[in-house]
Amino acid sequence: MTTWLKSAVFYEIYPNSFCDANGDGYGDLVGITSKLDYVRSLGANAIWLNPIYDSPFMDGGYDVRDYFKVSPRFGTEKDFDMFLAAAHAKGMKVILDLVPGHTSEQNPDFLKSAEPVENELSDRFIWTKGEWSFPEGFKAIGGRHNRQGNYIVNFFSTQPALNYGFNRIDDPSWQMPHDCDAAKKTREWLKSVIRFWLDRGVDGFRVDMADSLVKNDGDRCEKPKTSEIWRDVRAMLDSEYPDAVLVSEWCDPQAIRAGFHADFMLDHHGNPYNLLVRAEEEEGKFSYFDKKGRGDAAAIADAFTSWHNAIGGKGYIGIISCNHDTPRLAPTYSQEVLKLIYATLFTLPGVPFLYYGDEIGMKYVKDMPSVECGFARTGTRTPMQWDTSVNAGFSTAAKTFLPTETDKVVNVAAQEKDKKSLLNFIRALFDFRKSNDDFISNHLEFVHAKGAEPLCYRRGKLLCVVNPLDAKQTAPITLDAKAKPIFSVGKEAKVLKDKIDVPSLSFNVFKTK
Repeated sequence: MTTWLKSAVFYEIYPNSFCDANGDGYGDLVGITSKLDYVRSLGANAIWLNPIYDSPFMDGGYDVRDYFKVSPRFGTEKDFDMFLAAAHAKGMKVILDLVPGHTSEQNPDFLKSAEPVENELSDRFIWTKGEWSFPEGFKAIGGRHNRQGNYIVNFFSTQPALNYGFNRIDDPSWQMPHDCDAAKKTREWLKSVIRFWLDRGVDGFRVDMADSLVKNDGDRCEKPKTSEIWRDVRAMLDSEYPDAVLVSEWCDPQAIRAGFHADFMLDHHGNPYNLLVRAEEEEGKFSYFDKKGRGDAAAIADAFTSWHNAIGGKGYIGIISCNHDTPRLAPTYSQEVLKLIYATLFTLPGVPFLYYGDEIGMKYVKDMPSVECGFARTGTRTPMQWDTSVNAGFSTAAKTFLPTETDKVVNVAAQEKDKKSLLNFIRALFDFRKSNDDFISNHLEFVHAKGAEPLCYRRGKLLCVVNPLDAKQTAPITLDAKAKPIFSVGKEAKVLKDKIDVPSLSFNVFKTK
């Protein structure tokens, strides 16, 4: 297993929104490079870069026109190479977003596939046999090209699905088996993309919708033929690029069995992340940090333990603060509660992924008009708030691609000066995590988890105690009477005879024997 991932702390950067060096209103690679010292100061030693490939940006760059070219929006090929070299010089790894399931409708291979005369790329994408064929269960787009038939898309009309074949064949007139020559050629094309960027020096990939390749391939928790593809890719990496990592957007331990080094715990109903911070009344549950104390620590403990045991030390859980698809936790939670949330998330077993701006409490902007098909996601992709100057220090442009938010507290410059800020807390948290090997071990034991009572879990010799309520509570845990917290958020907890006195809205770590 790739060793560096074990102690990695990732910082996710949405390139459009981080830092605009040339004043055109969009973030760019030169801007990102200029902020590497800042990223490193957070305690991050790795960067996940959202798509930087050439794209018409009909889905924020997740519609790739050319997989082997950097988008001019973000800079030149030299700018990318300089960014990568600078990150590596500072001891930081870089993984790129890999979009394997679909391309842009402007991708040259797709346009060749869409030609009316059969050619070598006709079967690189999934086409029905007739122009009036719109099969149930699939999104089929017709009338845009002269080829007789309609093309299947994964998501939007601009994202034609690459042909990795079908596990179950329902209509042999257009559905090809997963082991046909065309599907095998698509697999080899995917490997060529991976090799290109690894040869260029990147350290791995976060794989977008990793479970979306082979069609009719069971439910999300199985995907046997899609898993077969990724195990083949993993074998290639182990042989040719043993230090490269694959992180999947799958949200199921199946991803580890499919060959991924790590899998994201996304905001899916009923999973530990959701139960900790996202669950709402209409879902039938409440988040653990619900202000009225309606959360359930036992549900979190059961769900996380299930994931943890299913992975069984063969890979890692990718633990997010949020991401480019997920509403930010602020303003739902105050900065003081965010400290408790991040302390809990990032002391559980897994690899931390901190989304840009979450370290200062940037807010989700509800009902922001959609840009580049971001739709509800647009409000979580606003420009980074560096200071209170024009455009929050993000850009000198007269108009930025998304409106900037100016906030006297929620910006880097202000929080740098405040020792009690969320920004400086994040630095302290990751420094504390780095200094204790138990946090990167595989050990986890929930020792108390009941309702909205303090959530208590052991990581090796470390005991973490969380109180989500604005009221003092006790935890029925027996410790040495002289034990004192070695790390605290809020007031320090106190050890009593046969319990721990836990202050309101607090997080404490004890070192035990």
